[in-house]
Amino acid sequence: MSISVTIADERVAEVEMTEDELRVRLMDGRTISVPLAWYPRLLHATEAERSKWTISGGGYGIHWEDIDEDLSTEGLLRGAPAPKSSLGIRP
Repeated sequence: MSISVTIADERVAEVEMTEDELRVRLMDGRTISVPLAWYPRLLHATEAERSKWTISGGGYGIHWEDIDEDLSTEGLLRGAPAPKSSLGIRP
């Protein structure tokens, strides 16, 4: 009897957004979907600002320079929304 082991790869492969949802596809094929309402800076950003993301943190993070937002795959997998103190207001 053999046991097949799949190694999880939680690095970011792709990011997509709708008007109310963030979807992050991971390198291992999983997709994380969360409401944009959890991240006020993204929710209130323009479509152009949302589309300017880069992979950061060795592949385990997403960064939006224009709105100063950073998310990690660890936080997304935990289901961690932005802290309550984040009002999503940009300077």
